[in-house]
Amino acid sequence: MDDSEFNVRAEQAMSRIEAALEVSSADIDFELASGGVLEIEFADGSKIIVNRHAVAREIWVAARSGGFHFRWNGQAWCDTRDGVELMARLSVLASQQAGESVVLG
Repeated sequence: MDDSEFNVRAEQAMSRIEAALEVSSADIDFELASGGVLEIEFADGSKIIVNRHAVAREIWVAARSGGFHFRWNGQAWCDTRDGVELMARLSVLASQQAGESVVLG
């Protein structure tokens, strides 16, 4: 994947995450900060940070439970360690931090 394709696919992923957060019924605030960093804040003040890492051509997620790297596999953004798809992992992480079921997808 070249830089141009990475940027398009990463932007699509970030837009998809934002759209899913907008329709979520959980008490979640989010903001796309400068540099394309998405900050997701929960009622308890904890955050999940979603960031595009252009050099590695990955999407990185930092959550209370740890850090995760996602790479495009030709069909989806999948965790480089266990293959879990980005939106599925974000749903689990958001549910943990929100204290309620959050389904993003």
